[in-house]
Amino acid sequence: MPGPHDLFARFTFGHPERAAAELRAALPSHVVSEVDWSSLRRESGSVVDPELRETESDLLFTARLREGHSLLLYVLLEHQSSVDRWMALRMLRYVVRQVEHWRQQHPESTVLPVIIPLVMYHGTDGVWSAPRRVEELFALPGEGEQRERWRALVPRFEYLMDDLTAERAEALLARPGPPLARLAWLALRYGRTEELAQRLPDWTALFAQLQSTPDGSEHLVVVIRYLLWVGGKAAHEAAGRVLHSVLDAQRAEAVMMSYSEELIERGRQQGLAQGRLQGRAEAVLRILTARGVQVVEEAQQRILACTDVATLDRWFDRALNATRLSDVLDDLAS
Repeated sequence: MPGPHDLFARFTFGHPERAAAELRAALPSHVVSEVDWSSLRRESGSVVDPELRETESDLLFTARLREGHSLLLYVLLEHQSSVDRWMALRMLRYVVRQVEHWRQQHPESTVLPVIIPLVMYHGTDGVWSAPRRVEELFALPGEGEQRERWRALVPRFEYLMDDLTAERAEALLARPGPPLARLAWLALRYGRTEELAQRLPDWTALFAQLQSTPDGSEHLVVVIRYLLWVGGKAAHEAAGRVLHSVLDAQRAEAVMMSYSEELIERGRQQGLAQGRLQGRAEAVLRILTARGVQVVEEAQQRILACTDVATLDRWFDRALNATRLSDVLDDLAS
């Protein structure tokens, strides 16, 4: 289920105008200058693979080049809120699936469209540290020239990176683009930091610009609700003051009240879900105890801390016939 970061990023940059602002900021200058930005269109990123599983990339766009060139350009924009060491492999998989899908749709073509993979990152783990080239994921023997000879034998693939954590607020504010795009960059960059409450007043003018645009009130609420969702108490108070400065008091209070009611309901639902997970974990431990399987402290804490329903269900099924701990947890001995 998508989290608030994914939903906010998709809402903001799923629109071609705002996507163009992101792509202009992140793509190489020679690409930016050659793209006919009026031709930018969002495409379905959903692809059904040979095993009849549907996979979906975050955002997929097509565009054509200027001066009448017929080259079709795909830009695959993936949003990340945490560092993923295997991102190069994930992006390669996305690209391969898209070109395979394209070939099925254009069997007469002897060439493939250009697909540019781009990752937008705004995590709390510091700047992006995972390899951006897939060849860096391989364990290559030797050193120096010998290592390079081996490197030539593995797939070569690289994705682009828009690392918002490496950008200062002033640089993000100065990026060309509509107000919602600039606020989104700032919100994603600072939303989960202790700086958010202090920085929010500096964005008041930008909030006012957003409010004055078509659909500005709706977009303003989207940004505020995201900031309320990811920020702490101080950020909530600062967001409320900003909201009151750009909306009349009645509308501002309505937004804050609506969010408070939603937060209470989400907390209730999360409490129910947590209770179900806890019950499932305890059932696994009770079954193992009833079958005479000794559960060491490390394994007990791991089972109780698990928050993945599928994993707990798998452990539950295994526990029904287990005679030792390793029958349930493959990597722990009984």
